[in-house]
Amino acid sequence: MSLPPIECIYITDEFLREWKSGNPTFKAPGPVPVPMLRFLYELCWTMVRGELPFQKCKALLDSVEFSDKVSDKELGSSFADAVTQMAQDLTMPGDYRARLTKLAKWLVESALVPLRLFQERCEEEFLWEAEMIKIKAQELKGKEVRVNTRLLYQQTKFNLLREESEGYAKLVTLLCRGSEASTENASAATIGIIKSLIGHFDLDPNRVFDIVLECFELQPDNNIFLELIPIFPKSHASQILGFKFQYYQRMEVNSSVPFGLYQLTALLVKEEFMDLDCIYAHLLPKDDEAFEHYNSFSAKRLDEANKIGKINLAATGKDLMDDEKQGDVTIDLFTALDMETEAVAERFPELENNQTLGLLTGFLYVDDWYHAHILFDRLSPLNPVAHIQICNGLFR
Repeated sequence: MSLPPIECIYITDEFLREWKSGNPTFKAPGPVPVPMLRFLYELCWTMVRGELPFQKCKALLDSVEFSDKVSDKELGSSFADAVTQMAQDLTMPGDYRARLTKLAKWLVESALVPLRLFQERCEEEFLWEAEMIKIKAQELKGKEVRVNTRLLYQQTKFNLLREESEGYAKLVTLLCRGSEASTENASAATIGIIKSLIGHFDLDPNRVFDIVLECFELQPDNNIFLELIPIFPKSHASQILGFKFQYYQRMEVNSSVPFGLYQLTALLVKEEFMDLDCIYAHLLPKDDEAFEHYNSFSAKRLDEANKIGKINLAATGKDLMDDEKQGDVTIDLFTALDMETEAVAERFPELENNQTLGLLTGFLYVDDWYHAHILFDRLSPLNPVAHIQICNGLFR
């Protein structure tokens, strides 16, 4: 039984005859230069069939001009891929299989392919046949399963805030020492101490990140925190801050979002520690709900404004005293001014309850006009400049 024939474009019968006859100056036929992957694939199959000795492989590679400039590392990786692909053929005859294992061993011994590449890509059975591992294939599979289970599924237990406070106390003390000169040495020393505390007290890194953000919120002018944040995963920043915003969305929480949280979030977005859309998804109310509420508010105020100066000549004194016919009552200028004051007072809590407008204010106060402009466009139906705080941020 033989391997299924492949159409060799570069390593043809004429090519092999010239090489077997001892003509090392003979060049590979076909298009020049040749693609590396195709040539190596044909070369491996030719050597596995026994039509070309392994020892002539290096000289053959030196006589070929590849279409792209190939480094030794890329050449070894491509060789490993070709051998790995061939090793997956379980119907390969025994003598060809033996040559394939010898080819893999020769590639390692001749330093064409690092042993590590075969160990990364080949199946355990082939590695055992080629004597590239010291334990049997079945034992290696079991060890691989145990390692993957430990890395991917085993849970690590950390000391929570109330379980052991010494590590967290040292962390808070370190972060609240006051604003120091943000030098490279000071930042590196602080980072080293934080890592030591996490390792020594087995602290939860996410909780440590949360405490770092809380301290940064209380010390917005301390630039050393900008050096500490990159040691934590970027994706966790938006999640931690999102949980903070969601806390203030609860019905039982009566306090509004502190402005320091908006300022911290805006600063992290400005410094590209997280994306605007990632944190925007955690904010309430959603744009559609906010637009609908504002439209109903505007329609109500517009209807009241249309009643200013309205006179119904058919109305009688009794009609003016009837609550069901208040539309017949004329609204004078002083009443209109009172209505305007009430409208402003009614909309004032909107800035406290609308977290997206609060984030817009934060961008203005950290001088991030790029993201502020994005929110101005996105929230334009709410007329954000009607709020005094946003106007003050624009004219800082």
